[in-house]
Amino acid sequence: MKKHEINPAHTETRFLAENGFLTALAPLLGAERDAFEATYAQPPTIGLRVNTLKLSAAALRDRLTPLALAPVPWCAAGFCIDASAASPADFSLGKSPLHAAGLYYLQEPSAMAVAEVLAPQPGERVLDLCAAPGGKSTHLAALMQNQGLLVANETVPGRAAIVAENLERWGARHAIITSETPARLAARWPGFFDRVLVDAPCSGEGMFRRLLADGARVEWSAGQVAGCALRQMDILAAAALLLRPGGILVYSTCTFNLDENERVIARFLQSHSDFELAALPVVPGWAPGLGPLAGQPGVARLWPHRVAGEGHFLALLQRRPTTETPPPTRRALSAGRPGRAAQHAWETFCAANLVAEPSGTLLQTGTYLYQTPKPTLDLAGLRVLRPGWWLGEGRGERLEPSHALALGLTQADFQRTLDLEPDDPAVMAYLHGEALTAPGAAGWLAVCVDSFPLGWGKRSGGTVKNHYPKGLRVTGASHK
Repeated sequence: MKKHEINPAHTETRFLAENGFLTALAPLLGAERDAFEATYAQPPTIGLRVNTLKLSAAALRDRLTPLALAPVPWCAAGFCIDASAASPADFSLGKSPLHAAGLYYLQEPSAMAVAEVLAPQPGERVLDLCAAPGGKSTHLAALMQNQGLLVANETVPGRAAIVAENLERWGARHAIITSETPARLAARWPGFFDRVLVDAPCSGEGMFRRLLADGARVEWSAGQVAGCALRQMDILAAAALLLRPGGILVYSTCTFNLDENERVIARFLQSHSDFELAALPVVPGWAPGLGPLAGQPGVARLWPHRVAGEGHFLALLQRRPTTETPPPTRRALSAGRPGRAAQHAWETFCAANLVAEPSGTLLQTGTYLYQTPKPTLDLAGLRVLRPGWWLGEGRGERLEPSHALALGLTQADFQRTLDLEPDDPAVMAYLHGEALTAPGAAGWLAVCVDSFPLGWGKRSGGTVKNHYPKGLRVTGASHK
């Protein structure tokens, strides 16, 4: 068979050859083309990232023994799962009670590089402009140690709801979740953020191996790439307005072509003289930029034949400092302050069920009660899913606690808990939505797995009524 001729039996690579994807990439790969094409005969890389808001990487690794885990070089909380040494049961990690408790996020390793490069610090103002499904937002929250302000934005409301779900399970307490266009946010909050992440919507070439492994036919075209590049330029223009002078911007995609990567950044730099590329950390296996950014600092390609992962592009930029005074950013209005009934319901709930009331500023929206991060922002007129940490819903003189409240606390924060071992059948019964039997004092309690909260229960007469959210419940046969 001639060099680069696709074996018809290899249906995965035949799809990619038919639509012109491999031919388009050939000039970028050069002598590495065969090695790149060979990755499509290999299974996708499976990775997980530990939630360091809740436990250390070593502590989770001990809990997942004997699962074979290899460290991700560029992420201290990240691991690759050795598929050759794993059993089929190991790949139900997304259905594990430990996952439901928010102890880890399933993420392919090259995607873990993005938040690490942005490197947000506790107390900073950080924006994830294209946040869905929320994996990188959870990573940012962990690096920020739940301190400062994290705004996770996703234009499509349904996808923004997935971001909210992931941040809720993660235990993020300092996040605001919006569903707005980048342009509207830029008009509202110019020059406000210390760091901005643009994980841009793209043609997703780095997802092809996973899609093919799932039996999906890849749809790709040069026209799709061109359309993505235009949209990416618009998003970057808005991101530039949102960043303060001296701030850091990371642009990333999970695609390989020049048009959505180096050419986008090159055009951006030509039209934004106040931005420059900043030096990236040196990581073995990361390849330099190509095309118009060949030899430039601040650009890296993570190819799947060079590193463990499905592939990513990264560009690290900094807005040059200036002595000009940035335009003022409107702050939150006082209209969101809780009424007396909501304030009383919250204080009464905390006194009866928690060891101490979590400190912070309260905000009421309708019947819902939140704790807002600092600094506060004016959210009036914007599409906002969560204006802060959701605490619960006021129902007259009482508060119905939220799932987010349970997942944002530790076992030590509750007056009453029901702690179960991971292999206890009662854990899966709880995740199914079933009531549990456990003697003890009446009232709200945290149902925990291995000392980590899973959600709420309410005990009366030795029966714990299940308050695990219906939309999260595991379907299937009872595990009692």
